[in-house]
Amino acid sequence: MSETRPRLLVLNQYYWPGVEATAQLLSQLCEALAEDYEVTVVTGNLHGQEGLPAEEVRNGVRILRTRSTAFDRTRLHLRAANYVSYLAESVLAGLGGQRPDLVLCMTDPPIVGDVGLVVARRFDAPLVVISQDVFPEIAERLKRLQSKALLGTLRQLVGLYLRRADRIVAIGETMKLRLVEKGAPGERIEVIPNWVDTAELTPRLRNNAWAREHGLDRGFVVMHSGNVGHAQNLDSLVRAATFLRDLDALRIVIVGFGARHGELATLARRLEVTDTVHFLPYQPREVLADSLSAADLHYVGLARGLSGYVVPSRLYGILAVGRPVLVAADEESETARLVREADCGIVVPPGRPDVVATTLRSLVEGSLGLGGMGERGREYVEREADREVAFARYRRVFADVVASSAR
Repeated sequence: MSETRPRLLVLNQYYWPGVEATAQLLSQLCEALAEDYEVTVVTGNLHGQEGLPAEEVRNGVRILRTRSTAFDRTRLHLRAANYVSYLAESVLAGLGGQRPDLVLCMTDPPIVGDVGLVVARRFDAPLVVISQDVFPEIAERLKRLQSKALLGTLRQLVGLYLRRADRIVAIGETMKLRLVEKGAPGERIEVIPNWVDTAELTPRLRNNAWAREHGLDRGFVVMHSGNVGHAQNLDSLVRAATFLRDLDALRIVIVGFGARHGELATLARRLEVTDTVHFLPYQPREVLADSLSAADLHYVGLARGLSGYVVPSRLYGILAVGRPVLVAADEESETARLVREADCGIVVPPGRPDVVATTLRSLVEGSLGLGGMGERGREYVEREADREVAFARYRRVFADVVASSAR
C-alpha cells in the first residue's frame, strides 16, 4: 500500500520532540497525513537534544535530522547560525532524496520556502507553504532587524516563494491580507487556523494536583503559558503587578521559555514584584491540561503593530480547557476578533499595563465577572479549531494541489 501513496516531503527546522509551536503542530499534522501520504520530514538538531538519531520513523513518519547547529536561540546571531546551517543541509537532503509528489514547508526558518521552491522545481512537484508568521516585517516591527539592506534582501527571498508557491496556507484572515500585500496571489491562499486536540486538552478542576504542587491552588491565578519572546507583550503583564501589590490573593505565573525570559525575570526583580510574579519552565505535554486549567484567567499578549504578522496559537489550548482569556492586542488582530466573536474573554489595548492592572483588580475584587466565558471558548474550539476540523481542510487542499499537478 505504501508504494501507491503519494510522497510528501516536509521541510521545517523544528519537529518532534521540539517544544516549539511549529514543532508540535507539524508533528501532529504529519502523523495524521501519514494515513494518506508517504511522509518524510527534513528537520534540524534541537538544542540540548543533539544526540537524537539522524534518521528514525515515528508514527508512520520518516524523520531525517540534518547536521545543523543547535545553539541557544536567545541570541540573534546564534539563531541565525542555526538557520543558515539548517537551510544548507536541507537543500542537500531534499535534492538527494526520492522525487516527492508534494513539497510542504512551514516558515521556520522564514526563508525555508525558498529551499522548498528549489526542491519542488527540481522534481517538477507542487509547493505548499504554511505561513505561521509574516517575515521580515515581524522582525522589523520588533526592532530585531534594522539593516535596510538585509531587510530588503529578506523581503525579496520571502516574496520569491510567496509568488511562486502553488498554494499558501495563512492561519488567519488578517494574515492573508498581509501576504497579499507582499505579492502572494490571493486566489492561491487558503485560510486554515491552527488547531488543538480537544479530546486531549479538556477542562480539569481548577484546584488540581498540578496546581497544588506549584502552590497555585489558592487565590486568583493569571497565567501566560508558551513562548516568552518579543511578540508576546509580557512587559505589560509584569509591570501591571506594580499597581497590584496590595492584592495578596493575586498570582501571576509565566510558564515557558524564550528569548526574553531572562529580561522579564530581571524586570520582575527590579520592580520588586517577585511575590506576585512567578516563573516556571515549559511543562510536559502530559500535564498540560492540568497546568492550563490551574489558572482562573490566561493572558494572551501581542505587541502593538503585529496584527496579521503573527497569530498566537496558544489561545486554542486555553479555550480547549475552558478558561477565559485577557487579550492585550490591537483591535484588528485575529486574536481580538476571535475572542470578541466567541465572547470568551476580555480585550484591552497592547502596551497598557495600567489597563491590564485595572482589569485584574476588578476581577479579583469581584466587580467584573467571567461567567460563561470559559464554556463559550470551549464550544468555539470544538466547532472551529479542533484538530480533526483542521486536518480535513488540509487534506482537501493537498489532494487538490496533487491532483492539479498530475493533470
